[in-house]
Amino acid sequence: MKQKSTSLYSTLSDKFTIKKPWDIIIIFVLNVLIAIPIFIISHQNLIQFNWYLHLDRILLFIVILVLIQLVLQAMRRITLISIILYLIALVYGTIFDKYNFETVFNKYQSMLYTMSNNPYPQDIIVDKLLPFPNKIKTLNAIEYENPKVRDFAIKSVKKNFRGEKGYPEYLTLIQCFAVFKEINTNWTYVHDPKGEEYIAPASESVLYLSGDCDDHSILMAAAVKSIGGIPRLIHTDGHIYPEILIGKSAEMETVNYLIKKVLFPKESYRKAIHYHIDERGNVWLNLDYTAKYPGGPFMKEKVLSALTLD
Repeated sequence: MKQKSTSLYSTLSDKFTIKKPWDIIIIFVLNVLIAIPIFIISHQNLIQFNWYLHLDRILLFIVILVLIQLVLQAMRRITLISIILYLIALVYGTIFDKYNFETVFNKYQSMLYTMSNNPYPQDIIVDKLLPFPNKIKTLNAIEYENPKVRDFAIKSVKKNFRGEKGYPEYLTLIQCFAVFKEINTNWTYVHDPKGEEYIAPASESVLYLSGDCDDHSILMAAAVKSIGGIPRLIHTDGHIYPEILIGKSAEMETVNYLIKKVLFPKESYRKAIHYHIDERGNVWLNLDYTAKYPGGPFMKEKVLSALTLD
């Protein structure tokens, strides 16, 4: 039996083996795609020697390339089979207008741009690997560049807190709170079809201001981001809700005053402000649909994973 199994494995492996030099070229291309984000992370976290002509950075990139190439070559058959299956999936996606080559290129390009401008680029990779439910569908649904979504956000700003001009450094945050007020004052909870997970795009939810928790979170995130805020979605036990970035803990004193004394005095009277502080010391304020004011009580506080839109 062992001899037959080995023979079958060898036959399958031979079928998926690409003859040299193409296997070396394909593996090297994959190597470069992996090495670039790893280089950005390494470059940001290691001591920079500032050698002439940036030779230290060039040497670091070469070392990373060599190490990854050795690993991929050692796993050559598995690597090639995985690449072939992935390409087949992308061809299928291209034909049927799903996840395709263009999507991969745009997301990779966006990831590199974000990493190069972020002091903690490793967080971008970790965030993309977190098990956030329906991650791709959710990201696609957060249509913050959609004219309908931005139009809704602008109208919300003109309707709510328009006269609050005493805090220019908090103008963006106040405008995001105006969006929060407009959505949460008018939101109607509607269940998904029985036995299905329906994820409504922001451009759809903005028409009816109705849906379940993920629909609310998607619209809130899209509208907030469309006017300059930085939102994130929190996945907890059976629930998803949005939060907005406030800044460091020192900012909370002013934000607390704005919410309780200026913008939402009745809704927040004698009530606590609820927020999370991440591993970088950033404060994220609760914007759940159950909250009557920014920082209202958590429906479920436990954080299983987060999806940040920065």
